[in-house]
Amino acid sequence: MMRRRSRVRIYELILWGAALAAYFVLPTKMLILTEIAILGLFALSLDLILGFAGIVSLGHAVFFGVGAYVAGLVALHYVAEPVTGLIAAGIVSGLLGLVTTFLILRGSDLTRLMTTLGIALMMGEAANQMAWLTGGADGLSGFLLGPILGLFEFDLFGKVGYLYCLIVLFVLTMLARRLAFSPFGLSLKAIKGNPVRADMIATPSRRRIVIVYTISAIYAGMAGALLTQTTSFVSPDVLAFHRSADVLLVLVIGGTGYLYGGIFGAVIFTLIKDALSVATPQYWMFWIGLLLVVLVLVGRDRLADWVGIIPARLRQMTGAGRKEGERL
Repeated sequence: MMRRRSRVRIYELILWGAALAAYFVLPTKMLILTEIAILGLFALSLDLILGFAGIVSLGHAVFFGVGAYVAGLVALHYVAEPVTGLIAAGIVSGLLGLVTTFLILRGSDLTRLMTTLGIALMMGEAANQMAWLTGGADGLSGFLLGPILGLFEFDLFGKVGYLYCLIVLFVLTMLARRLAFSPFGLSLKAIKGNPVRADMIATPSRRRIVIVYTISAIYAGMAGALLTQTTSFVSPDVLAFHRSADVLLVLVIGGTGYLYGGIFGAVIFTLIKDALSVATPQYWMFWIGLLLVVLVLVGRDRLADWVGIIPARLRQMTGAGRKEGERL
């Protein structure tokens, strides 16, 4: 059953093929494509704890922001090579996630919401006050990124940056996919469904939550590092509340619990935001809010059902064709 569930689906092949084709078909849209890839990775990090472990967070931007600052500081003071900064950002964000898990393990969903929000607010204010390290409200700038692995240099059109972000997103998605379809991923689903019963069947729920929360923090930190490396700038905005709100909205649009919801949601959210900000620059947030209300009324599960409907329809068509051939 696990082997069958872990097979590559047709929509996955279409998604990655379209992402690669966009590099050649849309050469003038590299910046928005890069933004989609970064937001998709950020949403994937939240989906690991929300969709699989049932942990709701209003402060997930804290790991995104810490990763962004670490990548900038590494490039400014130590190594300009991007992959080194990416790994360093993941490590530091993961350590922060590991340290803060003891707060996540305490209390209910409401307590977790307030705790994660409080941590994000404190980190945002710390970044604003520590001007000697972070640049304060003016942000951290003045650093240049070297070639990726010493071979591929960033260009003005953002083509190398897009491929870099896409490769990182692909690799981390495949790792998350392997994790989701393993016994560890199934145990997370059990913990999400009923943590008390999971403990009764000897599933160490607290340990599993600590592990997945740390992995989620690593992913979020790497997403923040990609943003810094592709823009050569980082400011306290990366720790702002709207970052956490946006990524939650992305998962509402795309659905949770099957990994690709964050990526599909990032595509839809970014394209809608870009179109609305051009059409109504002053009121585009109103239309985003209206979209959120409609999604809640319709039900996000109905919108995400196509992931299961399309393969089922294909199986029905294949089965019907086989029966018709046998009858003839």
